[in-house]
Amino acid sequence: MGLTAESTGRGAIDSNLLIDRGSKVIALAGNPNVGKSTVFNELTGLNQHTGNWPGKTVTNAQGKYIHNGTEYVLVDLPGTYSLMAHSTEEEVARDFICFGNPDAVIVVCDATCLERNLNLVLQTIEITDKVVVCVNLLDEAKKKHIAIDLKRLSRSLGVPVIGTSARTGKGLNQLMAKTESIMEGSEKNAPVSIRYPVQIETAIQMVEPSVSKVLNGRLNSRWIALKLLDPDESLLHSVGLFFGFNLLENPEIQTALQQAEEYLKGEGIQGDRLKDRIVAGIVLKAEEVCLDSVYFENENYHHRDRKIDKILTDKWTGIPIMILLLALVFWITITGANYPSQLLSDGLFWFQDRLTDFFHWMNAPEWLHGVLVLGMYRVLAWVVAVMLPPMAIFFPLFTLLEDLGYLPRVAFNLDKYFKKAKACGKQALTMCMGFGCNAAGIVGCRIIDSPRERLIAIITNNFVPCNGRFPTLIAIISMFFAGMFAGPAQSIVSTLLLTGVILLGIFMTFLVSRLLSATILKGIPSSFTLELPPYRRPQIGKVIVRSIFDRTLFVLGRAVAVAAPAGIVIWLMANTFVGGASLLAHCAAFLDPFGRLLGMDGVILIAFLLGFPANEIVVPIIIMAYMATGSILEIDHFMQLKELLVANGWTWLTAVCTMLFSLMHWPCSTTCLTIRKETQSTRWTLISFLVPTITGILVCGTIAFAARLFGIAA
Repeated sequence: MGLTAESTGRGAIDSNLLIDRGSKVIALAGNPNVGKSTVFNELTGLNQHTGNWPGKTVTNAQGKYIHNGTEYVLVDLPGTYSLMAHSTEEEVARDFICFGNPDAVIVVCDATCLERNLNLVLQTIEITDKVVVCVNLLDEAKKKHIAIDLKRLSRSLGVPVIGTSARTGKGLNQLMAKTESIMEGSEKNAPVSIRYPVQIETAIQMVEPSVSKVLNGRLNSRWIALKLLDPDESLLHSVGLFFGFNLLENPEIQTALQQAEEYLKGEGIQGDRLKDRIVAGIVLKAEEVCLDSVYFENENYHHRDRKIDKILTDKWTGIPIMILLLALVFWITITGANYPSQLLSDGLFWFQDRLTDFFHWMNAPEWLHGVLVLGMYRVLAWVVAVMLPPMAIFFPLFTLLEDLGYLPRVAFNLDKYFKKAKACGKQALTMCMGFGCNAAGIVGCRIIDSPRERLIAIITNNFVPCNGRFPTLIAIISMFFAGMFAGPAQSIVSTLLLTGVILLGIFMTFLVSRLLSATILKGIPSSFTLELPPYRRPQIGKVIVRSIFDRTLFVLGRAVAVAAPAGIVIWLMANTFVGGASLLAHCAAFLDPFGRLLGMDGVILIAFLLGFPANEIVVPIIIMAYMATGSILEIDHFMQLKELLVANGWTWLTAVCTMLFSLMHWPCSTTCLTIRKETQSTRWTLISFLVPTITGILVCGTIAFAARLFGIAA
């Protein structure tokens, strides 16, 4: 659907969120990494709602805030450096400010790099005068000996300027009080007018009168006249939807615009030169304002960050440090998850025994007990016990690196490799998110502007294993490759081997991205602005709470929703007998020839197929099938499990091929549903399913063939 006043403004706000349709709406704008979301979270607390902009894959967040008895709805706009709409995020932010008719716009700026942030402020006050500037991170600026004269800055901009340190809540009450006075009209703004070169100003004066007659005060006529001179197709389309007609079809505007264009052509100002002059006018004004209001007591305030960056982003040390950090995160996750996982498993299976007692007390039929307890509940218990502890450790660690400011450095280090694959460097961030959950990584692909590059990132995200595949990888590594070591050495060797497997997955991501770019998704890689934010001390408490609620429980909820019916199906297959064998055994026998061709067997393949709802249950299904039991179970020690697997024909080749197939096979059902939702396409969902699956088949088949050819398969 198109962007209209209804779809971008109050109509885009969920009606369930608004208690009173008369609630005032405040738009929250700002560059990425300025603490905008912190301002939003501090003001709204848990009174938040998230969704997608109508027709867009850009996330919006809305929240309620009550100030002096009045309820306000804050709309957290996508982080953007500009309103010139080079990306979907910029388009959404611009159109909400233009056509959403918010009662006020708060523009959040970073006090440590104010000049760059003022570009967005100046563009916003060209559109509307209902602006309040929030200079955030004053505590960071103080540490770097940066002083800002907020009163002088306010006079220079002609709008209120409030200083805040959002992480501690300092200044937020004053910010809302000032915003309230702007909305009530008790205080009037007189925003500064950006003066462009005289030729452009003359052209604006030629067009503005005819534009003003048509707009009738509903939009800033000077700004619209400027945008007609430097045409922006997406903006003109949105203006047409807003008014119900095309401005360029108005005869008076057509004539004035033609005269202005002829004048600029005579002055040698056209196309890119015109755009450059407009951008230069904004940049120069931002520089002028800062020179008058910002004082650097220490010109080398960023020296510490740059010294750290010389190590973390160096071409020789950046990648090795990144790999060591990755290994450290995995080691902490593997080691730390063992004990809570065991406790959780004991508790959940204790409750299973109580459920069994209850069913027996009720004299319930055995099949009902089998379906609901041994089937559905037992699978759910396995998923929760195996999945929750690693996620509860991994996601906070990931979020801590994000808050610290390290993840943009990862994107910087990997950018050139993604460029060689003709993909976008932002894919590095979505790939990192995939380590916790591929579904979360798919959602994260929204940050990639190019539809072609976004599809590449979505299709290849499955090559990095989510924590649901970690149990299978860790179990195989521990049994067949690290089992000869004891004590701490075993966890270290397991971590190193797991890191090697992950690096293979990253290599496959680059390789398949390049193949997709050369075939079904041809194109030239787009450029993007990558900001290296200052290093900040993470707020550990808030990071843990946010990662648990926003990521861990969200992903776990989706996994549980699909694992419950899967448990019923698995139990029915294992307990429905045809010709003296269960359906599970029949399916395994049918798949066995193909499985052995890939270095595995039919039981392993059927376990992967039945593990489609949740990868965590692959190993328990293998155990169940080998032991011919009617429900999922676990062997208490890896050595017992290894003896069972070896007795059923496992060799080092089986272990390697099973690991590789776990790394490179179809996405789980949760991820597939997310891909369908994000792409709105069954075709691309199917391609995202087939690409890793075919890759896994080819890799495993090649290794198995080579091992047999050289006589080393046993």
